[in-house]
Amino acid sequence: MSTILGDDTITAIATVEGRGAIAVIRISGPSAFAIVKRHVRQWPVTERHATLCTIRDHAGDVLDEALVTTFAGPASFTGEDVVEIATHGGTIVPTLVLAALISSGARLAEPGEFTRRAVLNGKYDLVQAEAIGDLIDSKSRAMQRVAVTQLDGGLSRRINKLREEVINLEVLIAYDIDFPEEDDGPVSRERVGAATAAAVQSLTSLLETAPAGELVREGALVVVAGAPNVGKSSLFNAMLGRSRAIVTEIPGTTRDAIEAVLEAGSWPIRLVDTAGLRDTSDVVEQMGIEVATQYLGSADVILACGDTVQAAAETAVIVSTMSGAAVIPVQTKADLTEAPSSVSAVSAVTGEGIRELLVSIEAAISSRHGELTTDSPILFRERQRYCVELARDELLAFQAALASESLPVSVAAVHLRSAVDALADVTGTIDVEHVLDRLFRTFCVGK
Repeated sequence: MSTILGDDTITAIATVEGRGAIAVIRISGPSAFAIVKRHVRQWPVTERHATLCTIRDHAGDVLDEALVTTFAGPASFTGEDVVEIATHGGTIVPTLVLAALISSGARLAEPGEFTRRAVLNGKYDLVQAEAIGDLIDSKSRAMQRVAVTQLDGGLSRRINKLREEVINLEVLIAYDIDFPEEDDGPVSRERVGAATAAAVQSLTSLLETAPAGELVREGALVVVAGAPNVGKSSLFNAMLGRSRAIVTEIPGTTRDAIEAVLEAGSWPIRLVDTAGLRDTSDVVEQMGIEVATQYLGSADVILACGDTVQAAAETAVIVSTMSGAAVIPVQTKADLTEAPSSVSAVSAVTGEGIRELLVSIEAAISSRHGELTTDSPILFRERQRYCVELARDELLAFQAALASESLPVSVAAVHLRSAVDALADVTGTIDVEHVLDRLFRTFCVGK
């Protein structure tokens, strides 16, 4: 693929603003080397090797002693000439270096513009670009693993294989239309139908990974529920290993839901502490209970808490009528009373039972959603799911037309072309400027 160079050269500080050991200024574009040379002495002789250089402004004043690394295009992240300058950290030094580069002709980069250029220059496809953003935004080990797999091209390869399957269907039909008198004879409807069914099944299998992808991105919703003052907030804090919820002896302290992300084995979970469930005339507490009810309706797992075994069992019955989630009865004060094996017994005071409870939560999530395999391609974003679902629907429309013989095959084949285009949208192999605009606006500057 030919390299598409931008007309201008962009630059940005690629590290987090504030006090730190180093800061990295990145510059990319056709004039990157020329611009940096105006401010650097001891220009790096060897590409991709960091060289200690003196950085100066236009007046010749020294700004810093920094490590400079050059990457000649197209063998760089963006596909263009790239220079990375690692200065001392803080605010003033990197800002002065950035200002010097801009004064020499570089332009401040927009959010995600470096990655956008990498996509336009064929270094990455759209799925891999999204994976870069997901890797940066990872809130859990599971999300990081999925993002690494996507960045490696796992999903892209699967999408391209599915696209080839649909294109092969088009080839079968085109052959039958263009060469009907060939020795092989016409292509049978049964052969076309079998190939279509196989492609539909492949797309359906990929679509079935979307719920797991959403769960990895957002976390499985685990709601801590029960009457006031039974130890819900203490359990919430104990599971997190730190104090997030206020714990008092006054019933109804938790007036709103409190969320935190927690790893539970292979699954990330959104642990939510909710207001105590009870009849109350307090308007504010009533609002908190309404919020709790909404969370219960969306939950994947509910921890039905009680300070006794009987109270936990009663809470489990109540929340089961409010949600279709898996319900785990939890006796919250195991250090005071002994619970039977049918009830999870935990103690926020001693930490007893917390590990076992997390194992039970993971088992409940896996039972509901299946085992998580982060090393296999999965649909990780709504945009990806939409495109694959559209491709599957177009194939189903073609399949129906083929079965009913309501249209000539050559006319029904328009659905195949639409399916190919929908799959191409996933990886960005066709013009998707509007998708690029929306995607890269969410990136940080300098990436």
